[in-house]
Amino acid sequence: MTTTLRPTEPLQRAADGTRSRRYQVCVNSRPVGVIHLGTSAAFGDSVAVIHDLRVDEPDRRRGRATVAALAAEEVVRGWGCGQLTVTVPADAKAGLRLFGALGYIPRNRGMEKRLGDTPPALPAGSRPRPMTRAEYDTWRARGNEQYARTWAERGMPEEAARAKARQDHETLLPAGPDTEDMLFSVLEHEGERVGTLWLALRPESAYVFDVEADAAHRGRGHGRTLMLLAEARTITAGRRLLGLNVFADNTPAERLYESLGYETTRYAFYKPLL
Repeated sequence: MTTTLRPTEPLQRAADGTRSRRYQVCVNSRPVGVIHLGTSAAFGDSVAVIHDLRVDEPDRRRGRATVAALAAEEVVRGWGCGQLTVTVPADAKAGLRLFGALGYIPRNRGMEKRLGDTPPALPAGSRPRPMTRAEYDTWRARGNEQYARTWAERGMPEEAARAKARQDHETLLPAGPDTEDMLFSVLEHEGERVGTLWLALRPESAYVFDVEADAAHRGRGHGRTLMLLAEARTITAGRRLLGLNVFADNTPAERLYESLGYETTRYAFYKPLL
């Protein structure tokens, strides 16, 4: 039997320049599932995205999804893409096995924690203060460079990584440190600066965009204190859900978040198309 992809619509062009197209997954011309492919709004036309891949229950566990995913690689190669990405929910065990077997590389994962009603106390000697404008300017310039390098180290073309860093900061921080619902804090311990936190407030939750202990003060528990500060600020603002992203291979951060009770909600993978 032959598994193929059959287009169900013309190639679509969105206002942001991205392309996309939906297909039926067919076995000997019989529809058994769907796949939705597109290009990345964040990284441009050189990076493709599997937005959706589903096989109907009667045809699962027969290799249909594997063949469909491989066929998708050929489709996006024809679009001129050099990389294919996918995000898989943490509880989609079959999807995680599939993309792992096909050589997709973990890039990052999203994590969340449900919070209680009482803000956690910070350790003795630790206190937060607002980030000054001068500190913000230094933090942003350094952060842009670090952010771009992090993406480049995980398979993203350097030019695309730098463009994403610029775009993300411009989109998220149109008014710099005065952008509404963006909180920037400096953590001090016994009067000395030891780290920084960027927390975003959303309608029903909050999100840690950046948390970092200063290099000279790492390994002393300040990263944990910064996360406790994020939780305290979230609860004080009336939210009870806190999310974050952690890049693959950042083992210390992964262990910290897991020890604080954060649970993985999704995994992001990428595959270079040779």
